[in-house]
Amino acid sequence: MLRVGVVGIGFMGMVHYLSYQKLRDVQVTALCEKQQKRLDGDWRDIKGNFGPAGEQMDLSGIETFTEVEDLLASDVDLVDITLPPALHADVAVRSLAAGKHVFCEKPMALKVEDCQRMTKAAEQAGKLLMVGHVLPFFPEYQWALQVVQSGQFGKLLGGSFKRVISDPSWLANFWQPDQVGGPLLDLHIHDAHFIRLLFGMPNSVSSCGSQKNGLPEYWHTHFDYGESGPVVHATSGTLRQQGRSFDHGFEIQLEGATLAFEFSVTGDQADYHCPPTLLAAESKVEYPQLPDGDPMHAFAAELGEVVASVQRGTSIEILDSALAQDALLLCHKQAESIQSRRRVEV
Repeated sequence: MLRVGVVGIGFMGMVHYLSYQKLRDVQVTALCEKQQKRLDGDWRDIKGNFGPAGEQMDLSGIETFTEVEDLLASDVDLVDITLPPALHADVAVRSLAAGKHVFCEKPMALKVEDCQRMTKAAEQAGKLLMVGHVLPFFPEYQWALQVVQSGQFGKLLGGSFKRVISDPSWLANFWQPDQVGGPLLDLHIHDAHFIRLLFGMPNSVSSCGSQKNGLPEYWHTHFDYGESGPVVHATSGTLRQQGRSFDHGFEIQLEGATLAFEFSVTGDQADYHCPPTLLAAESKVEYPQLPDGDPMHAFAAELGEVVASVQRGTSIEILDSALAQDALLLCHKQAESIQSRRRVEV
């Protein structure tokens, strides 16, 4: 039985805790949180943009701590870090040094240098360092990844990606560069990770857009893979109006097919603008039947892979910390391009 300690009981900590309950061969045995009421099980004030609302939880049988060092002294095998991004690196390094495997929510850190510090600590400890980019576990993205990797439609030619939300006024410190990092590091990093997973690292990026509090607010990016490489674009950021809280999608071009979908939440309506669609030769159109798109199912699948990785002793590519570090680097390069109004080499 894999023993897990969750550090940080906010919305994402609650999502992880609930997801572990659905899995076999794993048990949350410890929680670490500064707010005593949450250690007492009062999660009623925890809210997010998906999943169940917080409630009074029965935490009997679970050790609770206010200090990370006390949790690290317990018998947990894996530390699951769901703290604000600015705290990821220090807690990960301390956990690895204590001989624990680490699963860290995205973004891996706010600075590439901190990612490197985390990776070095994992190598020195001989423990796994995994990062939670959940997007490839969503049915549409999992389908696209499987189709591309199958090679059945030939060479990957390019793609356009979109991820836009209403300004999340409910999320504390969202626009603070040293705390969350705005939509670039909290939102677009999902697509940066998926682009890196599909296409590898580009030669350079060219981004243009608006800024807020010194951070990219809404922007467009061209990822340059050279004259013979794929053509890749992304649009991301926040809207100042609250009417459409979420919109994401892609069009991915291969030699023999185009994969497309777009989903949004507008007002109280959540629906596809374009359902997952495969456009093939001779005007052939297919609509694949995909699993339930409930985000909670994606997180359960992701954490299932985390558990399997620890049991196996090696992580899968999606959870790889090097991939997560590259995604962060791509985000910083885009910010540099927006601020300088020029192409930036990667």
